Amino acid sequence: MSETTPQVVRFHYTVSEVGQPPTESSRDGEPLAVLLGTGSLIPGMEQALVGRAAGDRFEVTVPCDQAYGPRDEALTQRIPKKYFPHPDHIKAGQTTVLQTRQGPRPVKVVKVGMSVVDVDLNHPMAGKDLHFDLEVVEVRDATAEEIDHGHVHGEGGHHH
Repeated sequence: MSETTPQVVRFHYTVSEVGQPPTESSRDGEPLAVLLGTGSLIPGMEQALVGRAAGDRFEVTVPCDQAYGPRDEALTQRIPKKYFPHPDHIKAGQTTVLQTRQGPRPVKVVKVGMSVVDVDLNHPMAGKDLHFDLEVVEVRDATAEEIDHGHVHGEGGHHH
């Protein structure tokens, strides 16, 4: 492996909030494939994968500032019901998708009023320290095309 060529890493992961049961895992499906250095992973996880080899299995705790950042109370907003796809079926606690100027965005419904809905736009894991159980399946040099496109091609990656 070249030290200067960006690396493609395929890996399995299980994630949990520190001290809580796992919330998500890739182990029942295909490993995730990423091009390191493109910002496609949270910084703490990417740092943990640098320099690893196929077969490495390890655990890492990533503090919230190296994961999804702290919760931002300014990201709690009141939005008119008319902007929701199914306004009569909205319930507190559910996650739905809103169309924004930046494209579709998942939001958590906090409170439903007569004509407005309070939503939380923070990432669901914002403000949380995360624990990862990682298993590296493959590490290889990225192809020129992958570097140019900024993502992995082929198995576990993007297909054009």
